[in-house]
Amino acid sequence: MSEQASSIDYIMEKASGPHFSGLRLNGLLSSLSSSSSTSPTHRTCAVSASASPLTPKQPFVIGVSGGAASGKTTVCDMIIQQLHDHRVVLVNQDSFYRGLTTAELERVHEYNFDHPDAFDTEQLLDCIQKLRSGQPYQIPIYDFKTHLRRADSFRQVNASDVIILEGILVFHDQSVRNLMNMKIFVDTDADVRLARRIRRDTVERGRDINSVLEQYAKFVKPAFDDFVLPSKKYADVIIPRGGENHVAIDLIVQHIRTKLGQHDLCKIYSNVYVIQSTFQIRGMHTLIRDKEISKHDFVFYSDRLIRLVVEHGLGHLPFTEKQVITPTGSVYTGVDFCKKLCGVSVVRSGESMENALRACCKGIKIGKILIYRVGDNGKQLIYEKLPKDISERHVLLLDPVLATGNSANQAIELLIQKGVPESRIIFLNLISAPEGIHCVCKRFPSLKIVTSEIDVALNEEFQVIPGMRNP
Repeated sequence: MSEQASSIDYIMEKASGPHFSGLRLNGLLSSLSSSSSTSPTHRTCAVSASASPLTPKQPFVIGVSGGAASGKTTVCDMIIQQLHDHRVVLVNQDSFYRGLTTAELERVHEYNFDHPDAFDTEQLLDCIQKLRSGQPYQIPIYDFKTHLRRADSFRQVNASDVIILEGILVFHDQSVRNLMNMKIFVDTDADVRLARRIRRDTVERGRDINSVLEQYAKFVKPAFDDFVLPSKKYADVIIPRGGENHVAIDLIVQHIRTKLGQHDLCKIYSNVYVIQSTFQIRGMHTLIRDKEISKHDFVFYSDRLIRLVVEHGLGHLPFTEKQVITPTGSVYTGVDFCKKLCGVSVVRSGESMENALRACCKGIKIGKILIYRVGDNGKQLIYEKLPKDISERHVLLLDPVLATGNSANQAIELLIQKGVPESRIIFLNLISAPEGIHCVCKRFPSLKIVTSEIDVALNEEFQVIPGMRNP
């Protein structure tokens, strides 16, 4: 047993250092015991790679309805502006007007453009369904002067985080309504809508004022009373005064941000936290997941992400209120950091997170845990170097990739055996697989998991998919 312990000490030294890769000990441990088996690892948590298809997360679909010229487009533009750090696509129902036939063009002034039959609802439904599934779509371009679709051009729309569907009758068809996560009705006074419509149709669509007024009295107002106004009952939110109602729009954007930032697993496990996604974070994930990225760039951008995860994890530690005197002699009321804190890295990939932790917490103590499965009997050899007073500290457990969760469970169990309360453990990851989150959270519901992104699933080889580069 002494020879085995000596060999493990050697392995701990060899494994330490600035690495960012999974632990590979088959060669190093081959001399420990000639009877040790190198058969595939026995999994203690039930995971199914085939149970989670590789499908993108569905976007948040918003329907915006209201009378013609009620301010729907203004409301949509304001929402898009405030969601600047998310990919948002606007789909106008007007793009799906049916092109008029030759006979209809000859009597265009008698054609009701505000009736549900004027729109190609089947194509609109197909568009939203494809965008929800992450597929691009070519949206037709409708010419309001010729009343025909342009045959030689389309508007290419790609996958996004948010889809906004805007139009007077987007609530009319139940199959379209069922695709929406939020329905907004813009409620504006009829006189205001008429004045706006006159200005829009004469300036932007080349119509004379008499034809606009005739169309309004003959088609627009009856269609509003028959189709648009009755659909108001389906709305989740009604915005009086349209784009002038900044309070309502701010509340809507806040709700959308909450929904976008909350992964489905965060709704199941309240102890799972994913840092808020921005274009910067998504851009860094794009880089570290690219198989062509250089090792230098991979380390640089992964370190940036790890730093964000560490900072977010530190935000979950307890604090006490503290007052200080500023250089101007004023009193500033702030907080004092938690002093009883240490880090524990799972050798060796966890050591890639140590520099970020040291940069955030000056002089922090960091322990190490080594986990390796010996043979095919399911037993694990665990070696640890931990602070002697670890039971009195809050622990930041470091491991950049949470895959099956088995090694994590072993490390957490060891910390608990050392006297660390489960509620004082914060598990920090760069990426996590749903199977690993299930495995850890079901066994340890009181600890916290902080990660920068939850991936789709594990494949048949128990690799995180889509995963990232592993130099």
